[in-house]
Amino acid sequence: MDRDTEQLNLLAIFHYVVAGLAAIFSFFPLLYTAVGVIFIFAARHGTAKPGEELPPEFLGWIFAALGSALFVIGMTMAICILIAGRSLALRKRYSFALVIACVECLFIPFGTILGVFTIIMLLRESVKALFAATQTSV
Repeated sequence: MDRDTEQLNLLAIFHYVVAGLAAIFSFFPLLYTAVGVIFIFAARHGTAKPGEELPPEFLGWIFAALGSALFVIGMTMAICILIAGRSLALRKRYSFALVIACVECLFIPFGTILGVFTIIMLLRESVKALFAATQTSV
């Protein structure tokens, strides 16, 4: 196995690991969703103690919507990273893998490291030839 193929396979494995980490961390915004649901429930059914006010219901909706949106974005990103790793392993979807590598750079520290190494690897002419050879043989 030549060096480029070996490095692409290694990058694919690292993409699978980072996709798993991204999926795990995307569950944390669900805490905001839970807090929002508690606020909504308290605003509708709670009774305030003397001298205190209940949280406004719209605040609960903001928390719930924000938490849910961040969860969906995180899971979508994890799936995209997983697909990019599979693309690297199969030498397909060069442009998709390159774009995801650029977006991965936003996720400090692991995504940044993996994204930079993936970009460097994908910009090599020999790697572009590997992807091109796979496209023409299919």
